[in-house]
Formats: sequence, structure tokens, C-alpha cells
Amino acid sequence: MSRISETFENLRREGRKGLVGFMVAGDPDMERSESDIRTALDNGVDVLELGIPFSDPTADGPVIQKAALRALAAGATLPKVLEMVARLRHDYHQPIILFGYLNPFYKFGYEKVFPEARKAGADGVLLVDLPFEESGEVRPLLAHEGLDLIALIAPTTGNERAAMILKRASGFVYYISVTGVTGQRATVAVDIAEHMAALRQVTALPIAVGFGISRGEQAAEVARHADAVVVGSAFVKAAEEGRLAECVREIRQGLDGA
Repeated sequence: MSRISETFENLRREGRKGLVGFMVAGDPDMERSESDIRTALDNGVDVLELGIPFSDPTADGPVIQKAALRALAAGATLPKVLEMVARLRHDYHQPIILFGYLNPFYKFGYEKVFPEARKAGADGVLLVDLPFEESGEVRPLLAHEGLDLIALIAPTTGNERAAMILKRASGFVYYISVTGVTGQRATVAVDIAEHMAALRQVTALPIAVGFGISRGEQAAEVARHADAVVVGSAFVKAAEEGRLAECVREIRQGLDGA
């Protein structure tokens, strides 16, 4: 059983909901970034989404865009991120997902980067801008290394297309709760329950809901329908302001009280 499957099975057995935490690797530099990530893992994050800095993060809002630019300016690279993964894996059992855009992986070389990721201790990848129809080149390479390719499903994804995508998915499903870019929002989407019910008709994988969740009460509201919540911009902003531990604990408490 993979670390991802084991984590979600343990959460299910304990009657708890998962916290998937996104952090930008290398923001504001590699040393501080690793310290912040350890803080997140120590305070309740069940699955780490480790963002690979990229110069044109088209799916991300201002908070994550600025974090990516800070990381790049400080010299963050994919090889350095993999070195960080190896250090984290030495001390933590939580699954680590490499979350990023296709270009850095393509430039590194698919046949090199995925074995290196597995060797470092990563458990899966989420490639934001890789369409399902163009994923045939990377899928067998990931499968050979035992890495999950996490699927993204949007509110605009039709039922037939969702079924097609999820038939080949593994690990868990990342459901984007709103159209638009990442960022903190005042309220959560009102149609999450409807979308969760539709997705559960075509997949048995755990479903994590993200985009816009920034407070404990929002996490609790979403967790009534999902298996996990994804928190990104709120954690990145909290790390920048020196209050990450407090922010993670608030989300964790919201989930545990759901």
C-alpha cells in the first residue's frame, strides 16, 4: 500500500478528515522554506503538496505567484527541491506530492526526474497544465516508479469527462471548488455536495477539495462532503507573516470538529 493510500485509509478508519497542505518550495529561500514545511507537518498536515516554483504559474493567484517569484529569485530549482524532499522523508512519513507545471519536469527530463523523485521519497505528482489527452508520455514512467498522478477535476468538468479522467487516476482526486485562480475567499462554493455526489458515482478514490479554503469553519463546512481539504494560499501567506503554526492548527481543529 502506498503512503497516500495508507494515509487516507488511516483517516477513514479513525473517522477523521485529511488536511492537504500546499507550500512553495524555496520561498523565501531553501532554508526558511524547509523550516516552514516542517512546521506545517508538525502541526497537522496529513499530505504535503510541495509546489515547484515556476515563472508563469497561470492557475495561481497573487499570493502563490509572489511566493514562486521569491523562490526563483533565491535560486530554487527542481534538483534542489528533490534534495529537500529527501531530507523531509528522512524525518516524516506523510505523503509528499510534487505539485507544479509541466515545464520544469520536461526540462529536467521525464526519464530522469521521476526516478529521482521516487528515490528522494516523493509519492506522486500533480501537473497542473498537463491535459489528460497528452498524459500518455508520463503515465507509464510514473507507474514504473510507483508514483501517483493526481487528477484535477473542475466544476466545469462534465460527468463523462470526469469518468474518463478518473478511470486512470490514482492516489486521490483534487477537486477545484471554484473557477478561477488560487486564493483565499470569504465563502466556499455552495454546490460542493452536488459535485461530490457525482464524483463518487465514478470513483472510489478519496476526494480532496481545494481553492479558497482559509479558515477552520470553511474547512469544516467542506469536510462534511469531502475526504480532505486542500489549503494553499492561506498557508503561504501565514508563513510569510510568521504565523504558520497557528494557521495550520486552526484548520486542523476545524476539521477535527467537523
